[in-house]
Amino acid sequence: MSDQDATSEQKSPAAAPERPAGPRPPRRGPGGGGGPFGGMGMPAEKAMNFGPSLRRIARYLGSERWRVAVVALMTVASVAAAVAGPKLLGSATNVIFDGVTSKMLAQYFPAGTTSAQAAQALRDQGQSTQAGLVESMKDLVVGHGVDFHKLAVIVGWVIAVYVASSVFQWIAGRVTTMVVQNTVRRLRDEVEAKLHRLPLSYFDKQARGEVLSRVTNDIDNVAQSMQQTLSQLINAVLTVVGVLVVMFWISPLLAVIALATVPVSVWLATAIAKRSQPQFIQQWASTGRLNAHIEEMFTGHTLVKVYGHQRSAIEDFDAENDGLYKASFKAQFMSGIIQPAMGFVGNLNYVLVAVVGGLKVATGQMSLGDVQAFIQYSRQFTQPLTQVASMMNLLQSGVASAERVFELLDADEQTPDPVPAAEVGPVRGRVAFEDVSFSYTPDAPLIEHLDLVVEPGQTVAIVGPTGAGKTTLVNLVMRFYDVDAGRITLDGVDTRDLTRADLRSNVGMVLQDTWVFKGTIEENLRYGIRDGRTVDEAEFLAATEATHVDGFVRTLPDGYATVLDDEGSSVSAGRSSSSRSPARSSRTRRSSSSTRRRARSTPAPSCSSRTP
Repeated sequence: MSDQDATSEQKSPAAAPERPAGPRPPRRGPGGGGGPFGGMGMPAEKAMNFGPSLRRIARYLGSERWRVAVVALMTVASVAAAVAGPKLLGSATNVIFDGVTSKMLAQYFPAGTTSAQAAQALRDQGQSTQAGLVESMKDLVVGHGVDFHKLAVIVGWVIAVYVASSVFQWIAGRVTTMVVQNTVRRLRDEVEAKLHRLPLSYFDKQARGEVLSRVTNDIDNVAQSMQQTLSQLINAVLTVVGVLVVMFWISPLLAVIALATVPVSVWLATAIAKRSQPQFIQQWASTGRLNAHIEEMFTGHTLVKVYGHQRSAIEDFDAENDGLYKASFKAQFMSGIIQPAMGFVGNLNYVLVAVVGGLKVATGQMSLGDVQAFIQYSRQFTQPLTQVASMMNLLQSGVASAERVFELLDADEQTPDPVPAAEVGPVRGRVAFEDVSFSYTPDAPLIEHLDLVVEPGQTVAIVGPTGAGKTTLVNLVMRFYDVDAGRITLDGVDTRDLTRADLRSNVGMVLQDTWVFKGTIEENLRYGIRDGRTVDEAEFLAATEATHVDGFVRTLPDGYATVLDDEGSSVSAGRSSSSRSPARSSRTRRSSSSTRRRARSTPAPSCSSRTP
């Protein structure tokens, strides 16, 4: 009987299903779409439940609330300093402009004339426009020139506020990194613990690449989205609010003009995003198909060469690669239009503010420094809006990835172990199936009313066609699945009354599939020893001799120190399979299961036994 039967049995049209009929990706090659990385590299699409998922992410930040408060406080301080900068620079411009104007007026008025006196004289001469401009310069004194001391003080304050803004922003960024990484670490811990509590049926219904994608790509995408949006989104929102307040303070008219372009910007960003979103979805889908094809070809490269499918594999790759190129080009081109479009609207806003502001300066309604500050504020106002628009797509992608992770965390877990659990005591090895019925899906019965007893010392072979349920019997003994009816006993104790760890520590299972871990042969042989148990050299060698491993290991140049890779290519497949046996043998020889596939098919499962 072979654990590989789980796949072959599922493919047999005449046999009952040996695996749940859950969704599986299409298998298009020797490796299949469900390889280790078959589903990786494909980011999540649009979130289905954005609001609830976002609130759930926010709950994960609850334990970091004081750090989040620090981020908010530092961001407020940084934005306040950044908003104060243009106003101070405007004051510096006014000092320079007043000084230059005072020198020019010295040609027409005596030195020491105040701005009010000069304005009145100009008004008497019928020059009302020039009089209004001069009158707006409250600190102007004809002939005094530029007040460099006052200018130096203002420049010093400008440098101080911008340095302070940068420092506060750096602190906010560092604390944000701590918040995000601590949150994602807890999320990874929860996912790791959840994977150990999930039943085998969950993994039967999911492709390996899909599970790996949720555990790696999706969690990384959540981390990236949180890192880029948490502080930046707060910064952008506060900047918009702060700049808007100062703009209305300087000139309500110019503020209304600046706000008039906001709906146009929002409409452009929304329209372009709607057109680019389908292209991104197509790009992600093409990326997933290309990754799946590459994984299949590399996993099954031997079969590809044996059957001469290299040209076909290359043609498939070229087709998928060309599809990804076209989808990526369209997606990136459409999304790349957003920035130039927003820049065009921003330039229109700049022209309107400059023209109206210039007229107000000429009539003395505003100072030149206020117009300069307002133009800077208008730039600061439109930039955060663009950032928020781009971050919403990033946030949407991050929440979609979070949903996929939450789906895994919310999956049904295996039934808990009984409390208190029964104990077997010294295991004799009597296994009994008593009126056992089981099916992977309710509408497809697989095993019905099976009675089977294996006495200690007996060797029993389960023989049957693909899909008859041979692997299922082993899965039921190991409690990878629980029976629907009846019971399975070990030395008269229902296996459901035992903890899974206790049950499996008394059963040895050797699969036909070879799987070894990277390390020495001895490290692989000792893999099954756990719970703090130590095995001395004599017991270890006794186990390897009993399982006929010691002989071939000693023929290797490095013996038990021979290093194996994760595919066991250093030794043959049969010897790799044998290298897993002593790990079980060193724990118990009372009850064991060895899976082998029968070359021929028989009408129904049967049992043959002999006493050694």
